[in-house]
Amino acid sequence: MPPPTARRSAAEQQKLEAAFTELFEQRISFNQVLGLKVVTLEPARPTLRFDMRPELVGHYLYGRLHGGVISAVLDAMGGLALMVAIAEKHADEAADAVLHRFARMGTIDLRVDFLRQGLGQYFLATAEVTRLGGRVGSTQMRLSNDEGTLIATAAAAYMIS
Repeated sequence: MPPPTARRSAAEQQKLEAAFTELFEQRISFNQVLGLKVVTLEPARPTLRFDMRPELVGHYLYGRLHGGVISAVLDAMGGLALMVAIAEKHADEAADAVLHRFARMGTIDLRVDFLRQGLGQYFLATAEVTRLGGRVGSTQMRLSNDEGTLIATAAAAYMIS
């Protein structure tokens, strides 16, 4: 049995998490439009949050969240979940080395199931990585409102190398 690999230091982990948060909240402009905020980067359940705002409404009479917003948030959530999983897979690497692994990452396929009207004060997106291969990663995502009502689910595949 090979010896266990060393894990990055707590300081390096904090640096990596700060970089993920900056990337998702500030450097990806469209995420700023959506108002995405990182809640947690825990590998088992990374979570994003965004508040309902008039700019995100798709149906003016009912004030429902636009379906494109739902799709975009779930796509971003799947990408974040894979980034966290890749960082865990390469836990022996420094933050800068891990961040270089995402240069070619992109969505291959995304399927969204709209289950209920997008109503709420705020929304939480979560994801689970279902497969982390060498070139392709797959995820399942969920979007719930502030009351815990499931609004939409999604499944996606991403190019990760």
